[in-house]
Amino acid sequence: MSTRAVVLDTNIIVSAGIQLASPPAGLVELVLDGELLLFTCPTVIEEYLEVLNRPRFKKHLFPPAWLPTLLGSGTIRPVDPPPWPLAGPDADDLVFLALAKQERAVLVTGNEKHYPEEIREGVIVQTPRAFLDAWMAK
Repeated sequence: MSTRAVVLDTNIIVSAGIQLASPPAGLVELVLDGELLLFTCPTVIEEYLEVLNRPRFKKHLFPPAWLPTLLGSGTIRPVDPPPWPLAGPDADDLVFLALAKQERAVLVTGNEKHYPEEIREGVIVQTPRAFLDAWMAK
């Protein structure tokens, strides 16, 4: 299988750290194995770190031990993509769409409702299960 570019919404990183045998954990494993190419940027990294260091996640031993390896195995763009031109349900999530569009990557999220079809501008947005199902069908 060829390497495919992805942008992982923060909820995927959180879910992978909580549920080790889950579709989000499977995505993280594919990135760590070099099967998927993860794209991030400063704002995405900042959000990952802010969320993963919240006190409520300490019981899950967050941030996950694999996080530095995950980030190191991806491609961290040194600057954020241009701002997304359309409004969405959560303005903070729009950087994920912008990054996915810039890198021609699939945006994988557990919250598709944060990325309504009418604001995607051609970006493919998939749930972890849908992405893995398509990946395995290749």
